[in-house]
Amino acid sequence: MQQTRVLTGITTSGTPHLGNYVGAIRPAVASSLHADVEAFYFLADYHALIKVQDPVRVQRSTLEIAATWLACGLAPEKVWFYRQSDVPEIAELNWLLTCVAGKGVLNRAHAYKASVDRNREAGEDDDAGISAGLFMYPVLMAADILLFNAQKVPVGRDQIQHIEMARDFAQRFNHLYGGAGNEHFVLPEAVIEEQVATLPGLDGRKMSKSYDNTIPLFCARPELKKLIYSIVTDSLAPGEAKDADSSNVFQLYQAFADAGETASMRQAFADGIAWGEAKEALFERIDAEISPLREKYESLMARPGEIEAILRDGASRLRRQLAAPRLAALREAVGLRPLSQAGAADADVAHGKPSLPVFKQYREDNGRFYFKLMAGERVLLQSGGFDSPRDAGQHIALLRREGYAKAGPAITLGEGIGADEVRTALSSLAEEDARKAHKAAGAR
Repeated sequence: MQQTRVLTGITTSGTPHLGNYVGAIRPAVASSLHADVEAFYFLADYHALIKVQDPVRVQRSTLEIAATWLACGLAPEKVWFYRQSDVPEIAELNWLLTCVAGKGVLNRAHAYKASVDRNREAGEDDDAGISAGLFMYPVLMAADILLFNAQKVPVGRDQIQHIEMARDFAQRFNHLYGGAGNEHFVLPEAVIEEQVATLPGLDGRKMSKSYDNTIPLFCARPELKKLIYSIVTDSLAPGEAKDADSSNVFQLYQAFADAGETASMRQAFADGIAWGEAKEALFERIDAEISPLREKYESLMARPGEIEAILRDGASRLRRQLAAPRLAALREAVGLRPLSQAGAADADVAHGKPSLPVFKQYREDNGRFYFKLMAGERVLLQSGGFDSPRDAGQHIALLRREGYAKAGPAITLGEGIGADEVRTALSSLAEEDARKAHKAAGAR
C-alpha cells in the first residue's frame, strides 16, 4: 500500500490552545491512525524565534506542545515526531530555496503585508521593526514541507497562501534543476477541515496568541468555564432568535460537536436560547472531550526528560533515513559536489557522451502550467498552457513514450528547430527510459 505523507507543525511560541487542537493537532493525530498515511509532526522552534525573544518561553512552549501531542494520542513509534532545530538539513534546504524564491512572491505574504500596512498607518517606514525572519518565514515553512516531500499539509484557511508559495518554490527548483522523471519536489496540497476553518477567540477574532484571546487547551476545569463565559456575544435576550452562523459560541460548539448535536444547537439558536445556556452547553461539550486528555498531559509534564528523549530519537531516525540522503541529492542537483567527480563528468563529454535532452515544467503568472523540451540552452519544444501540473506531466509522459507524433497542435517547435531533431531527442529519451526499465527489472 502506497502511503500519503502528511506533515503538521506548531510554532513553539506559547501554550497550546483550542484553536491549535481543533485546527491542527486533532485532525493530524486522527490522520496518523490510517494505514495509508505516513505522518510527520514537528515542533517549529525555528519559527518561534521570529516573534519570541524570550528563551525560557520558547523552551517551555516546546515542552508543553510536545506533551500536548503525546497526550492527544500521538504514537511516536508509529510516526515521525521531532523538533525542527534537531534536523539541520531543514536549515540548509531553507537556503537552497531562498536562492530560487522570488522576492516579489514574498512581498505578497499576508503577514509581511499586514506589518507594512500597520507601519504606513502609523506614519513609519514600511519596514520599521520588520525582521528578515518574518519576511523569509514562507521559505522556511516550504523547507519544512519539501525536505520530506509531504503531499498533504493540514492548515488553517489563513495559511493556504504559504502552501501555494511552497508549491511555487518547488516548481522553480524543479524547473532549474530537474526534468521529467527527475522532479526533486512533489507539490504539496493544503488540507482544511471546512467545518472549523479558523476558530474564533474570546473576542471574535481568530483565536491566536498574537491577539491574547485564546482558551488554553489544558487549563483547569474552573478556568475553562470562566473563559467560555467571557466570550463576547451580542445583547439579544432569551427568547429572541439568534444567528448561529455569526455567533462565536456556535462556531466553537460545532468544532467539537457531531452533526446531530450541531443541528440541535442551530435549532436552539433559532428558538432563542439564552447566551448563558448556550455557553454552559459549550463548556460541557468541550470539557467532555478534553478532560481525559488533560490528565495525560499533566502526567507527561512531570517527566520532561522522557519527552526530550522521544524528540531526540525521532530526529535521529529521521535524519538517518530521510533527511540526510534527501539533502545529499539536492546538494548534488545544485552543483555542491565533491571536486573529485569533476574529472568524471568532463570525461563523459570528451568521449562523446552528451547530456540527454530534458523536459522542464513551470507555471506562468497566468496560473497555467507549461513545459519545454531543452537540449542544453536550446528550446526544442514549447507547450501551450495546461490546467494542472498533472495534465502537463501526462503529456510529457506521452511524448516520451510515443514520440513527436503525439505532440498535438498545442506543442510548437522551438525557434530554428526542425521536426527531425525533436524526433531524435525524444527517441534518445525513450531509449534511456527503456534502459532504466530493463536495469530495474534485472535488479528484481
